Amino acid sequence: MKIKSYNLQQKLWIFLFTITLVSIVFAYSLSQVFYQKLYVDYVKENLELQVEQLASDYKGGPLTDTFRQQVEWLNSKTHGEMFVVNNPRELSACLPFEIDYETLISEEERQSLLAGKAVFKKGYEERFQRDIVAVIYPLLDNGRLEGIIYSYIPLTSMNEFTQDYTFVWFIAGFLFIALMFLVGVKVINFMVKPLKEMKKAAMKMARGDYSTVIDGSGRDEIGSLATAFNQMSQSIQEEDERKRDFLADISHELRTPLSYIKGYTQALLDGLVKTKEDERKYLKLISRETKKLQNLVQDLLDLTKLESNTFVINANPVAFAQFIEDYMEKYISILQDKKIKLKMDLSPEVIISGDEVRLEQIIQNILENALRYTEEDGTISLCLTKKGKNCILTIEDTGRGISEEHLAKITQRFYRVNKARSRFDGGTGIGLSIVEKLMELHNGHMTIESELHKGTKVIFVFPILDL
Repeated sequence: MKIKSYNLQQKLWIFLFTITLVSIVFAYSLSQVFYQKLYVDYVKENLELQVEQLASDYKGGPLTDTFRQQVEWLNSKTHGEMFVVNNPRELSACLPFEIDYETLISEEERQSLLAGKAVFKKGYEERFQRDIVAVIYPLLDNGRLEGIIYSYIPLTSMNEFTQDYTFVWFIAGFLFIALMFLVGVKVINFMVKPLKEMKKAAMKMARGDYSTVIDGSGRDEIGSLATAFNQMSQSIQEEDERKRDFLADISHELRTPLSYIKGYTQALLDGLVKTKEDERKYLKLISRETKKLQNLVQDLLDLTKLESNTFVINANPVAFAQFIEDYMEKYISILQDKKIKLKMDLSPEVIISGDEVRLEQIIQNILENALRYTEEDGTISLCLTKKGKNCILTIEDTGRGISEEHLAKITQRFYRVNKARSRFDGGTGIGLSIVEKLMELHNGHMTIESELHKGTKVIFVFPILDL
């Protein structure tokens, strides 16, 4: 059997109706309890007041006809029934029905009356064959019970008295439910409207449409949710655009070297190369493009790992100045061949916590760019200083520099300042993105300063290891 499913709006309607109905029933039941209690207490106090006033006229001795007549007169003026008796058999003269005279009061009640205490009764009374509220008051003379004043009101009279009250409650409750339902539906529709809009927007997002903007002006949780939804939608849209751009860039980056490799290989296969010198030239070009592809794939793998939350560096204490000096040995011959001067000013006491393999990768990416864009007789400078709890490594060159419009985007993946020329003498285009991620993993950060035709300065800030 299929169970019917309700949406949030319907559930809220049902909840509102149920709560309203339960509240009215509970309030009515509680009011009935209080009303009955208050009314019974009022009747009791009224009956007690009447019999006490009558009893105050009793001066002792046998009950007189005058006293009986006074009770009968008062009985004719009140809503309930009242009589006075000293012998139960005399009740036949004042009651229109047969009762068990000997059981008008029990022995326990008689003892209370002898003690001068009034007796209160509520409920079904067999002697009168009805539900009553009654007060029995003793008439004592020197400790002897000369008689009693018995005053009672049938509960049927009380029920009749409360019928109008119950009817008013029913009408008021019905109107209240109708009013709450009408108002509640509008309020619920207003509250659920942003959620419905979010549902529609989410379905559009699933189809790739991120144009819907939810009204997040409300200051409640739904307004905050709408704002968060808009932010999420914008973030997903930006990420989707970055992903498309990334795939387009990868396709573009792969297409160029693959085209060269395919063209040169096809020329060799077709026998278009006639001399060994040309054949070697073509093979060198194929090797160069293959190396570019290899570097690109490796950088992509590195970047993918770095962007995952599972990547962890193998950090150890590193004497940074000595590490840089040792690493720069491999570049001495390259600098000499390009006739580029190297200057190093390294503070020897700096010790950091770092992954040596990844530190080499950081320095290599920056040095490769510096070597690539610095002309002959230029200079590359490395400076390591200590500042507070951090150290600052600066790698500066006297190369072409970067204009301000490109500087803000230089760390984006596949971003190139000179796109045409970089296809031949540039890197993979994601080296700086890798460096930025590696710096984050080392709890540091990178800043790039540059001026066109004057050079570029890359500043690394690492926390110093406290030993």
